[in-house]
Amino acid sequence: MTTITRRGAAALIAGLTFAAGAAAAEYPDRPIQLIVPYPAGGGTDIVARTLANELENELGQPVTVINRAGGGGIPGQTAIARARPDGYTIGLIASDISLYSPQELSPLTYADMTAIGQTNELPGSVTVSVDSPYQTMEELVAAIRENPGTVKGTGAAPGASWHAGFLGLMFTLGFDPKDVIWVPTQGGTKGHLDVAAGNSDFSTASLVEARALVEGGKLRPLATMASERIDLFPEVPTLIEHGIDYSYGLWHGVTGPKDLDPEALDVLSRAVEAAANSDAFVSTLEERGFKHVWRPGVEFEAFMAEDLGKMQTIFDNLNSGN
Repeated sequence: MTTITRRGAAALIAGLTFAAGAAAAEYPDRPIQLIVPYPAGGGTDIVARTLANELENELGQPVTVINRAGGGGIPGQTAIARARPDGYTIGLIASDISLYSPQELSPLTYADMTAIGQTNELPGSVTVSVDSPYQTMEELVAAIRENPGTVKGTGAAPGASWHAGFLGLMFTLGFDPKDVIWVPTQGGTKGHLDVAAGNSDFSTASLVEARALVEGGKLRPLATMASERIDLFPEVPTLIEHGIDYSYGLWHGVTGPKDLDPEALDVLSRAVEAAANSDAFVSTLEERGFKHVWRPGVEFEAFMAEDLGKMQTIFDNLNSGN
């Protein structure tokens, strides 16, 4: 009787172990939500929907894009961080995550999420009107140095993406940001339009957002803030080529909530890597002017930590008056 009991117990344990393993191996067994913290139709949304299509092929389940717009991306990115860590809610975050804590807008940082992989970046630039007296980056820098408080820059609302890029550029040049009159705009495209209209002298938003105006003969790019020249405008030099050791850009990447289920993370990591490096995803990004960048989870987490540190330094300098 004892032997039968022990054998029965052993069979039961083995059966439970097998069942648990089978259940884990079935992930995902239902649709996955991909939260986008910004409105439909924007750059982040385009990246997310393109990636979602490829993820569906990899995971064998529908991947539904959910737009949680508003609040500078804080509500949407908070929703990603607070989701159940079962692998069925992930998100495509943007570099805005590095701007919240340094400006005390929210305590939310990359550390509140699980990094899965970076997908791309969008470098800033310096553009002027084709009618501008500044033909080179050196001439624009000289004008700011010689006539502080007269040159107008634009590209974003204060404290937002391209304004942060502007602040970093000013500190790298050894200037006080107040040496330039910053003209707030709602996004990079409107900033470029403001320059093209002659209302501002230069913009620090991306060349992608300036593309139509550059190709239409309205704007002249002086430099890109990328670490190397970009394919969309190979003739435009980097700031580094101008002797300015500075680069800046927006980025996107996939994350999940903190303490994401390890087995789900393993499946997602492999699926996101395959999707983010697929020909369809890469070609779509390149057609729209985004730079494809792949960093797997551990590298992506280290990159976000470094980015947060850079933004903290920029806003500490701003607040200290340096």
